[in-house]
Amino acid sequence: MRLRVVITIVLLAALSVSTHLQAQNLNRDATIVAMKKAAEYFYGRVASHGGYVYHYSLDLSQRWGEGATTEDQIWVQPPGTPTVGMAYLQAYDATGDQFYLEAASSAANALLYGQLKSGGWTNSIDFNPQSPHVAEYRNGRGRGKNHSSLDDGQTQSAIQFLVQIDQRLNFSNPEIHQAARDALDALMAAQFPNGAFPQVWTQAVAPQPILAASYPAIDWQTDGKVKNYWDMYTLNDNVTGYVAQTLIEAHRVYEDTRYLAALRKLGDFLLLAQMPEPQPGWSQQYSYEMKPIWARAFEPPAVCGDESQEVIATLMLIAETLEDPKYLEPIPRALAWLERSLLPNNQLSRYYELMTNRPLYMERKGKAYVLTYSDDKLPDHYGWKTASKLEQLKQQFIAAKNHRPHNDQRKQDQLDQQAELIVKALDSEGRWVDHFNGQRLVGQAKMPIGQAYLSSETFSNNLTLLSKFISQPQSP
Repeated sequence: MRLRVVITIVLLAALSVSTHLQAQNLNRDATIVAMKKAAEYFYGRVASHGGYVYHYSLDLSQRWGEGATTEDQIWVQPPGTPTVGMAYLQAYDATGDQFYLEAASSAANALLYGQLKSGGWTNSIDFNPQSPHVAEYRNGRGRGKNHSSLDDGQTQSAIQFLVQIDQRLNFSNPEIHQAARDALDALMAAQFPNGAFPQVWTQAVAPQPILAASYPAIDWQTDGKVKNYWDMYTLNDNVTGYVAQTLIEAHRVYEDTRYLAALRKLGDFLLLAQMPEPQPGWSQQYSYEMKPIWARAFEPPAVCGDESQEVIATLMLIAETLEDPKYLEPIPRALAWLERSLLPNNQLSRYYELMTNRPLYMERKGKAYVLTYSDDKLPDHYGWKTASKLEQLKQQFIAAKNHRPHNDQRKQDQLDQQAELIVKALDSEGRWVDHFNGQRLVGQAKMPIGQAYLSSETFSNNLTLLSKFISQPQSP
């Protein structure tokens, strides 16, 4: 009798394991089918000239980048063409399906068309030679401006994508390989001797003195405005974080030590750029004398909450890559400043007044912007406050200091559930449809509350997450 019970238990256990494996394989197979269906729609129906913008109406008759676009325009700035291309590469890595490599190659060729003579990219590419939006492309089919931009990851995202697809193609495509290496050379030539980068360049930068950051002695509210702020040392919108990632990726693929040397110089600049007490954070942009300066009319000299968080994350990345703890040294002071600068709702102000540390805002009066300490009448076109990442940064710093990886187990635990929801959300045509909820969209597309639309960011995020899901080791 006891033997029969034992046999029954063993059989039930084996049946349970078999059922689990069948369900796991079924989920994986269904996920692969959903991924292909979504990618076939996006590549086959949504792409234009191989590239992408931010948002689309469901009938694809309207397209938005930063404003309405034509079918001849694609967007470089994330989450545009490089972002979608990277998602295809993730899917290719996970499945081995050549279809995804073809889609990614089409996106890469679209970027090659719009590479500027200065080596990088601006935020968009226009394939209509008669359009007023074309720039001075290397292929000779454009004209006008030749400003390679690091703003919002424009050039950096294009380089990272081209470097990665170059590797997937085993460096066999000479056009893609040359474009990636030329862009990296141009990026290196845009680095100042102190390790900083400008927001924009058209040619190699001129040498400047190497100085540490300090507070301006002048009345910063009215003086010290620089018309060509884009030529100065820039941290705004995570310029240095994107550049650091690009240099690391370039070194990983090409094994060229020049990229690690440039990364070290960038880290050294971030050490120099930390403001002294009482505000040991970072500013959006600095003069060549290393003092915070004005940029646009609503971007005053200040110590900045969001940029400081981004720099802390970048310093930890540099310290890990170079295995050099000196890049962790400024972080405790910066974390302490962020903690004492928190707003009551656990947010951070974009700007903190120099020396006083009072949260600083702007109010629109006619066409002018006026400085204020009140957040009652903030213009809605800009992010005046940002979510605090203080606790996450603290945990990452502890891990970095102790030379151990920081793993977010919660994200790993949620992967199965997220993948299932994403697969279920795919409609019969192969689309993930978003509905406008009133929150400001990237590119500021105007639409009524509840309106359905397609998003390159949603597509890329979902395809990438599903690629991670099917790449998980299967249970034995």
